Amino acid sequence: MVHGSLPEYPFAHAFHDRLSERRNDDAFLTRAWDDPATRVLVMRDGQLTTDSRPGTWQLATNLHHNELRFVAPAEAPVGERMLLGEVDGAVHFLVVAADASSRGAEAQLDEIRVGDGEPAGGRFSGLRQLATGLSDVQASLAAHAVALAGWHRTHPRCAVCGCATEVALAGALRRCPACSTQHFPRTDPAVIMLVIDDQGRCLLGHNSARSDGWFSTLAGFVEPGETPERAVAREVLEETGVVVGELSYAGSQPWPFPASLMLGYFARAASTSITVDGDEITAARWFSREELTRAVESGTVVLPTAISIAGALITSWYGGPLPANVLPG
Repeated sequence: MVHGSLPEYPFAHAFHDRLSERRNDDAFLTRAWDDPATRVLVMRDGQLTTDSRPGTWQLATNLHHNELRFVAPAEAPVGERMLLGEVDGAVHFLVVAADASSRGAEAQLDEIRVGDGEPAGGRFSGLRQLATGLSDVQASLAAHAVALAGWHRTHPRCAVCGCATEVALAGALRRCPACSTQHFPRTDPAVIMLVIDDQGRCLLGHNSARSDGWFSTLAGFVEPGETPERAVAREVLEETGVVVGELSYAGSQPWPFPASLMLGYFARAASTSITVDGDEITAARWFSREELTRAVESGTVVLPTAISIAGALITSWYGGPLPANVLPG
């Protein structure tokens, strides 16, 4: 199968040392928290503290830039504390503050200050809006933080006995104080694939959850007892009726919305007749490069934003930047 290497996309690489060997070292964790050089990222309601204006986003070709806001431990609000790791000798923690509905939490967050004395409490942004404008290091920390916080937020009780669980191992697990069961964060593997036929055309589908004209690669979760390769073939067949043969692995992307690992593939079509499932995928089309160019330029087709590996798969097949590969939202 002919394709180039994938262009860069968010979260593809790790740029911080997670210090996994330090998670059960209470003395180290205490020293790190007492160190004014330690940096703390605050989250609330699934959003990150940031210096960027709400709603900012970045095209691959523009100059917009987003910045996460880190504070010293003494300035951090009360909340569940988790170790993210180390960057350039500085230890980084995550603090998940109480939800915005708590008046006390609002007051605490309003007390956070940075060098210019500006309150940080009123500026929180979602990772989707920030991702393409973050530096590599900040994107690495943010993806880790959002995935970790999301899992902790949705697993407050023991699945064995129902008792409220507690953060343990510096955030790497939750422990039940009643039955001692340990619960570890879960990541759900999912496949995302660009199907290409013998004419060099790619298969894109319209998901029913998206607005009209939006087309992207096919994707789906790996089921229990299933390999990723089998999941590719099954999902393509279920969603479009297309049979695939040869597969090649392209790359992966942690996808903390809320807790997936996207495994990217190119797949060779063994058939080209399309029958969509009508439920998840309501339309699917084969596109040559020329046809996709005309469709994007005319506005009849909208492609995935640069935050997703889907955009990288399509760009790799296309052979260069698309006429409009990145749109807001």
